[in-house]
Amino acid sequence: MAVLHAAPRERMTQFARIAALLAAGFLALFAARSEAAGEPSRGELASRTAFRVCADPDNLPFSNEAGEGFENRIAGLFAAELGLPVVYVWHPQTLGFVRNTLGAYRCDVIMGTSALHELVQNTRYYYRSTYVLVYRAEDRDRFSSLDSPLVSIARIGVVANTPPAALLARRGLIANVRSYDLQVDTRIAHPAREAVEAVARGELDMALVWGPIAGYFAAQSPVPLEWVPLAAEPGSPPMDYKITMGVRYGETEWLDTLNRLIRSKRDEIEAILKEYGVPLLDSRGRLENPPPWLAPARQQGDLFDAEGYRIAEYRAPVPAAPEGVVAVDTAQVAELLTAGAVAVDVFPAPRRPETRPKEALWIPPGRETIPGAVWLPNVGLGVLPPDTSAYLRDALADVTGGDPTIPVIFFCERDCWMSWNAARRARRELGFGRVHWYPDGTDGWREAGRPLVVREPFEVAARTH
Repeated sequence: MAVLHAAPRERMTQFARIAALLAAGFLALFAARSEAAGEPSRGELASRTAFRVCADPDNLPFSNEAGEGFENRIAGLFAAELGLPVVYVWHPQTLGFVRNTLGAYRCDVIMGTSALHELVQNTRYYYRSTYVLVYRAEDRDRFSSLDSPLVSIARIGVVANTPPAALLARRGLIANVRSYDLQVDTRIAHPAREAVEAVARGELDMALVWGPIAGYFAAQSPVPLEWVPLAAEPGSPPMDYKITMGVRYGETEWLDTLNRLIRSKRDEIEAILKEYGVPLLDSRGRLENPPPWLAPARQQGDLFDAEGYRIAEYRAPVPAAPEGVVAVDTAQVAELLTAGAVAVDVFPAPRRPETRPKEALWIPPGRETIPGAVWLPNVGLGVLPPDTSAYLRDALADVTGGDPTIPVIFFCERDCWMSWNAARRARRELGFGRVHWYPDGTDGWREAGRPLVVREPFEVAARTH
């Protein structure tokens, strides 16, 4: 398993341990590059004529020289959008990878690294995945859980110094473990892949490995294999991590370009990741693409009503804007607000706690939202009660002065179908012609370093009917 694709949190720990040794040389490297005649400075992109990728030549499912990895595919997607050829600088992803590739200005982006990696500047994350437990399908009732009564006799494979290793140590299962080295030259060894293959051969009963590797190689196994996500436990490290791209510090223009591509190509990226069997988690840590043995019985008809509004599981990834509605990013929202647009937050209001006595006063907490926005709680439900429907109609009339040509921006939080519903309803039923949808919502606004303010629910003006 490679350095940047091994154990995201442990990888940071490993770099922290050697930071004192690397710091002087690494900083000197950048200083020398900046001072050398004709060399790019820290703030410049080394190449503007090619999409130059730092990658491992033999590290599927991430990348290889044949271009068969999902990072190869995503790099090609981005390069095509920029009208540039893809150029690779190959180096095994072990110690020295960043220093000898990105740090040496030989390439300009690492396509997969954990969020908050110390040696690179991170883009926004483009997927979130988890460590999983792999087992033979025929052993589902025996070895599909660390809580199985047979786990004490299970033969378990794990890559040393990864989060699942800490989990096994906490449970007192180290005696059962076949340990695989973390720091390896991928031209010679592929520890996580080897652990999965050992399960297929019957040499192991379980393998606890990084989900993208498990999902890819389990699907290719001649022996049916299954996997389940691992959950973190008190006293153990997290089991799921956000994955970003990595660039050099100071290259803010390049960082912004990649962030825009991640946002605009979200659907294509997700489709590629799913094609490779990557377990994807939503913002709440729930599996977005459960395999058949984990998939819930819910059908599409249970999620949408006859009118096309989302009526269940509102906190889930939203693939695209409603018909006739324009999706906007953080910078565009700021521009629209400056130009006089109305921003509408549809985040639901908290309910009165059931344990609070009926006679006791309860004041609902305010909502942290975008400055200048109005908060219309609960108007993003799929089926609106008559009073909520009237509240939405009257509130929009008040904040727009009754002018349906005023641009209106609907938002909530990321992965929120309620903002999608409200935007669709305003365009489809209420006659607004310039409707925008901000899918990143207050999450994206906060991540961009912009302030939030506390708002109370908007009160409509009294009306005489």
